[in-house]
Amino acid sequence: MKPTVALFVHHPECSVESSNGIIQSLSQEYNFKLFTKDYVEDGFFDNVDMIAIPGGFGDSERFERLLAKNKEQVIDFVNRGGRYLGICMGAYWAGSYYFDILKDVDAVQYITRPNSDTRRPHTKALTVNWQGQTERMFFYDGCALVGTGQYDTIATYSNGDAMAVIQDRIGLIGCHPESMPSWYTQYSYMRPHWHNGKHHKLLLDFVNVMFR
Repeated sequence: MKPTVALFVHHPECSVESSNGIIQSLSQEYNFKLFTKDYVEDGFFDNVDMIAIPGGFGDSERFERLLAKNKEQVIDFVNRGGRYLGICMGAYWAGSYYFDILKDVDAVQYITRPNSDTRRPHTKALTVNWQGQTERMFFYDGCALVGTGQYDTIATYSNGDAMAVIQDRIGLIGCHPESMPSWYTQYSYMRPHWHNGKHHKLLLDFVNVMFR
């Protein structure tokens, strides 16, 4: 039986486009059920193997408005051994000001980091190292994962900061491997960097590692 992923959707902060990309990347091996900012019933997460929070557009400080009704249920799920996948906004929300589910690691704006190769948050294809391979991955004000805690680094930015990590059963990614073709066609400078689905496979591999 396929594992089940509870996917949070609230457009645009945790966007429909990012959610669709996650589903397309993972649906061959995972089932999905959706939840929103509305209160979930008791037991909603009982048959769930992982909660996924996608990325999108907006201020991360909207967390309290969007997750107030389900924050404690998500934290309890993780504390009981459930897996958490956060991409961009979802990665930020794993940090100390939000769900606070990481151990001595935090998600911070990459554009503010020493030796960052970009100081502007707008859309671009950033150079990252994903397990020894150089990729140009979709970026929109993504986070770096920094701190003294122990974690497995899956990908790094050009300055050496961690871009994708797994700590216990929590997997966080600052860029957007789930990005879809339309994300590239709307910007002429992005069109040459469409990954033809390769980054979807990287995301699937990343999640599969979380289930080992």
